[in-house]
Amino acid sequence: MRLLKQLGAVVPVALVGGLGVTAATGNPLLTLALGAATAVLAVLAYRWAVRRTERRAPVEVSRAGAGAAVGRGVLIGVGMFAVVVGSIALFGGYRVVGWGSPTGMVTLFGVMAAAAVTEELIFRGILFRIVEQRIGTWAALILTGLLFGILHLFNPNASLWSSVAIAIEAGGMLAAAYAATRTLWLPIGLHFGWNFTQAGIFGTAVSGNSETVGLLESVLMGPAAISGGEFGPEASLFAVLAGAGLTVVFMSLARRRGEVVPAARRGSLASTGAKLPR
Repeated sequence: MRLLKQLGAVVPVALVGGLGVTAATGNPLLTLALGAATAVLAVLAYRWAVRRTERRAPVEVSRAGAGAAVGRGVLIGVGMFAVVVGSIALFGGYRVVGWGSPTGMVTLFGVMAAAAVTEELIFRGILFRIVEQRIGTWAALILTGLLFGILHLFNPNASLWSSVAIAIEAGGMLAAAYAATRTLWLPIGLHFGWNFTQAGIFGTAVSGNSETVGLLESVLMGPAAISGGEFGPEASLFAVLAGAGLTVVFMSLARRRGEVVPAARRGSLASTGAKLPR
């Protein structure tokens, strides 16, 4: 019930905000404003729901250190995708053909901000965090990662492989980032940096969606294993390897910090103070 109540608070904000952002895509400034508003309202809804259902302060979205954590996440996401697109280009799968649209880049900033915040609150803040307390970190990482990948199966140009790729490089990596830091701000920044750099800067499709234009106009070519094909770079082997590598790094860090929760652990989660219901 705790999980359902928290989803009931955050999901409606994500759905309504997403519809508003989509409807405003022809107006860059309005899209940016609606994206920011959706992100803020989703965090407020999450904080309210956690306080009401868990009787604790939602320290995973604490204001203290939020800016620095988001900044670190953005840098990791930007660097990760730069390595991925550079690798694709090295093998002849990516080429810049001209300038895109600065206004399109502003539009994508709003779209990606709303998506990164709402998805991380739902999948890592609610689903992963609560499931982890019952079945442990590793099982929760696998389960919620697979769910994240399956939901992307309904995206444009998706395939079974692209969903597996998303499950590994995004579902697993972002859950591991939360497990290592016990803050949602770093995975939010990582998610945003990865998505915005793909579309807003390099002009490639994000999870199959390629309707908007970023700063650069580019083309992907060659074998889908290299370029990701019509789904975009996230379906390339380079993205999967990068995501899997960061998952290993984050989980190693979580293990050293004592943040890996064993299965069926009862009592409080040290980093959040959350009590499991009896």
